[in-house]
Amino acid sequence: MDVTLLGTGAPQGLPRPGCPCAACANAVGDEARAATALLVDGALMIDLTPGPAFAAARAGQSLAGVRQVLLSHPHDGPAMEVPAGLPQPGRVADGRELALLDGHRVRAVAVDIPGTGYEISGADGERLLYLPPGAALAGLGNGNGRAAGGGEAGTGPYDLVLLDVVKRPDALARLRASGAVDAATDVVAVHLDHGVPPGPELHRRLAAVGARAVADGSTLVVGEFHAVPDLPRRTLVLGGARSGKSVEAERRLAAFPDVVYVATGGTRDGDQDWAQRVSLHRERRPGSWRTVETCDLLPLLGAGPGTEAVGAGAEARGPGREGAGPDAEAGGPGAGPGTGRPAGMSPLLIDCLALWLTHVMDDVGAWDDATWEAGGREALRKRTDALVAALRETRRPVVAVSNEVGSGVVPATPAGRRFRDELGRLNAAFAAECEQVLLVVAGQALALRG
Repeated sequence: MDVTLLGTGAPQGLPRPGCPCAACANAVGDEARAATALLVDGALMIDLTPGPAFAAARAGQSLAGVRQVLLSHPHDGPAMEVPAGLPQPGRVADGRELALLDGHRVRAVAVDIPGTGYEISGADGERLLYLPPGAALAGLGNGNGRAAGGGEAGTGPYDLVLLDVVKRPDALARLRASGAVDAATDVVAVHLDHGVPPGPELHRRLAAVGARAVADGSTLVVGEFHAVPDLPRRTLVLGGARSGKSVEAERRLAAFPDVVYVATGGTRDGDQDWAQRVSLHRERRPGSWRTVETCDLLPLLGAGPGTEAVGAGAEARGPGREGAGPDAEAGGPGAGPGTGRPAGMSPLLIDCLALWLTHVMDDVGAWDDATWEAGGREALRKRTDALVAALRETRRPVVAVSNEVGSGVVPATPAGRRFRDELGRLNAAFAAECEQVLLVVAGQALALRG
């Protein structure tokens, strides 16, 4: 089954008409995108794009054999023409299945916004799923591995999925949690708009979540093997204050189910500024993520007995699980059958190593010069070495955040200089065990490794 993408952009296209933004200004060549439309084996067309006959000809295709035109969403972009000879476009009621004369079967699936998704099966059993802009499949839960009423995707993974990955990474997380998308599924981003700069940054962000974008006019062979983006198991995201490092780390896991967010900062009684920072972080995270407040990272990384137990004093939070207790991380609701991941393999997001180091330096008395020289230095080394060793051995996907503090003003106190030096050492040792290391400056992620 061949799928030609006559367009890959949002309904208004990219660049948007009359828009002066930088993303639209840079959307040229292969990064210029018409409204998304699919041509399946020259016989079935899904959605319309401006000048579809010309778009098809440019891709080396013809619309002469099209027998069915289906629409997935109310159109809010430029007016669309229906070329002479094409069937009148229409929508299919959710749950209804069409059998086309050429052997394709099309099933309309419910989505969580006005519109319709389509599951298309070829004569040889290949399967693809196409979702309208800004949509996720309805009935699949919220990406924490628990279905919300028996979703549509229950017959194994699709060969190809086309969806709005940039605006709805949670839609991809839900599909992964249900088993509808696995490591072999070709995930292609469509309905691309000017929310992300085109070119290298767009492709970097998509690769980080196991997806890709292709140019208008590309033809994909459903089920054909292609190079799936190589997702790193361990990633370190460095940056200064308010650099966007936490946003970058969260973005890298937004399309994956059952993420465990490890908050090492805890709470600080009476500190309103800190409480506001914590609140902003919580509001930004997907509702399906579970939060564990702890500095005991070794059990979470799987470096000892009871690898899924949360450290002492930890607090786990999740949707409907406020204060779930120390066993809340045991396996996780998304672990096991249907997730493509055994219990204990939920991705970890650790934010951040600088606060973890502060906690450990408190524990070993590193702020006092006498204590530091009398054994505090050695005790700190043992703790940091154990953390790095656990990272080296972990089988869980890990994204960790840390501050880059070595480029600013030299601290005025011995304790401040000690913290700066020890954090630099920790960052270097942690980075040495990571497949990917990023430095975030002014919201822009620079790849240092990977």
